Amino acid sequence: MDRKTMTISAWRQQLQNGDISSRELVDQHIDRLKSAEPALSVYNEITVERARADADRIDAARAAGESLGPLAGLPLAIKDNLCTRGVRTTCSSRMLEHFVPPYESTATERLWQAGGVLVGKTNLDEFAMGGSTETSAFGATHNPWNLDHVPGGSSGGSAAAVASGSCIASLGSDTGGSIRQPASFCGVVGLKPTYGRVSRWGLVAFASSLDQVGPFATTVADAAELLQVIAGPDPRDSTCLNVDVPDYSAGLNQSIKGLKVGVIKECFDAKGLDGEVKASVQAAAAQLEALGAELVEVSCPRFNDGIATYYVIAPSEASANLARYDGVKYGFRAADAESLATMTSSSRAEGFGEEVQRRILIGTYALSAGYVDAYYKKAQQVRTLIRRDFDAAFQSVDVLLTPTAPSTAFKAGAHKDDPLAMYLADLLTIPVNLAGLPAISVPCGFSQAGLPIGVQLIGNVLDEARLLQVAHQYEQAADVLSQRPQAALVP
Repeated sequence: MDRKTMTISAWRQQLQNGDISSRELVDQHIDRLKSAEPALSVYNEITVERARADADRIDAARAAGESLGPLAGLPLAIKDNLCTRGVRTTCSSRMLEHFVPPYESTATERLWQAGGVLVGKTNLDEFAMGGSTETSAFGATHNPWNLDHVPGGSSGGSAAAVASGSCIASLGSDTGGSIRQPASFCGVVGLKPTYGRVSRWGLVAFASSLDQVGPFATTVADAAELLQVIAGPDPRDSTCLNVDVPDYSAGLNQSIKGLKVGVIKECFDAKGLDGEVKASVQAAAAQLEALGAELVEVSCPRFNDGIATYYVIAPSEASANLARYDGVKYGFRAADAESLATMTSSSRAEGFGEEVQRRILIGTYALSAGYVDAYYKKAQQVRTLIRRDFDAAFQSVDVLLTPTAPSTAFKAGAHKDDPLAMYLADLLTIPVNLAGLPAISVPCGFSQAGLPIGVQLIGNVLDEARLLQVAHQYEQAADVLSQRPQAALVP
């Protein structure tokens, strides 16, 4: 079987059959990682010794006939804003460059309990604020399909890690599209679950009412397996939903005949939507129709208001969440300060990058006396209206369909001096976070330049099973990645 199309279940079968050991599998991916890393700059931390020790332990347990978890021996990568006990968690920021957590995030803890093996922590936009993985304090990550282009963001490192074959799957976080947009740019599957489906405990907060942890994978089936492991209630996170987790793999092969797919017309009229992207996504919709689904045009009138709403709410929450980084208890501290006030202001000025400072300032302004009603309160009201538009749409359809991003991956530095242009890259993903819905990006084609294109499918609250079923059926029928062009560092 071609390793590009090997699923987690296929690797698991090989491990169980003795066709390959966990140590051999981990070493293969570490070798791939080391060969690609100088060009890609995917990882902030590579955990070779830990990975090999864990793989050896799992091989010994398998040889002894012990029961193993569903991810036993599989090499995984983790976005560097999820806390990992004993391994640096930097958020790609000078502020946390030397922070080593004494605790494990719930999502990653569940991966290790299932037998997953950590090969490294992946690069991201600083504190997850960005759409290209260029704002990292440790340098930009490059797109494996074309090194002159960005991998998307903020989870660009996790997307590029899967695309380049240095891990079997990875975790990222999605605040306004930070899993789905890089998944589209890198030609992989990226899933943002319902808000509260996966615990945020141990995820370094950006915007607490929007952040959600989710998986990157090469196939929808793999994304379903990872979600199965990390989802579920967590008493340590008050926003984590106390609901049962269904078997996400059980219904993947069921026909979608008769299901209704809503095509959001505002998304196809969006300003700046690339013609090749539009054509590929329309072809994906036609493929779903050929599978027996019914296409229904729906309207979400306030969909395109999401970006303005988000850039009031998210910076406001970031302003509050990042207030804790004052140089007193942990994190970067400026030297030679003459007073507490000077130390705090200098630590924040030197420890935070330009984009993080910009968002803190926007959020602080929006929350300030005299402006909170005009901006923050109004944005929350519009957020409610956006959610109601989705509720109305789901009265008549089962899932919704849009492009994932308005364009393919843009060139590195293209939006360096135009933050508003960068923000527009999340135009089609942000409303999903504002409404707390699940959504997935699946590869649906390539541009003439050989860059991947993604289609976004959106589900109703807690309806990840239906969402994954539709995505899997499309993926199997379209078989996009088997027809992909040559890429710089994609195996």
